[in-house]
Amino acid sequence: MPTSCPAKPRQVLLYDGLCGFCNWAVRFVITHDTQGTMYFAALQSEYGNQVIARHPWLATVDSVVLVETMDDGAEQVFVRSTAALRIAAYLGGWWRWLTLGYVLPGFLRDWLYDAFARVRYRLFGQYETCLVPSPDIRARFLEVSP
Repeated sequence: MPTSCPAKPRQVLLYDGLCGFCNWAVRFVITHDTQGTMYFAALQSEYGNQVIARHPWLATVDSVVLVETMDDGAEQVFVRSTAALRIAAYLGGWWRWLTLGYVLPGFLRDWLYDAFARVRYRLFGQYETCLVPSPDIRARFLEVSP
């Protein structure tokens, strides 16, 4: 597991820090991340605000956001089901099988994703504030852009 954040992380998962399911999903990814190279930030954080400022279309997105930095420093941003499937591919192992979801058209995958997203607070609850990660993984959570 990395001890410090690289100059610009290759992959950052932005999540709704107030959503119970989203917080569970982040803990799930951390538990199954054998590479230990994915970083995390709440959409409500300063880092999340900086990403939204660079990609203004994200301001209206209520979804998981995966930001991948290319070798040339350019960012690619993935949302909804595509972000989830890219995370499954990143985790590898048995989780890679979830990428079979790519056989469904994007509009259908995103419709299913959005249907779940609409009820996630009712099913999993909502926090008043973003949760603070434990000290052993704190270095993988970004507050501001490196």
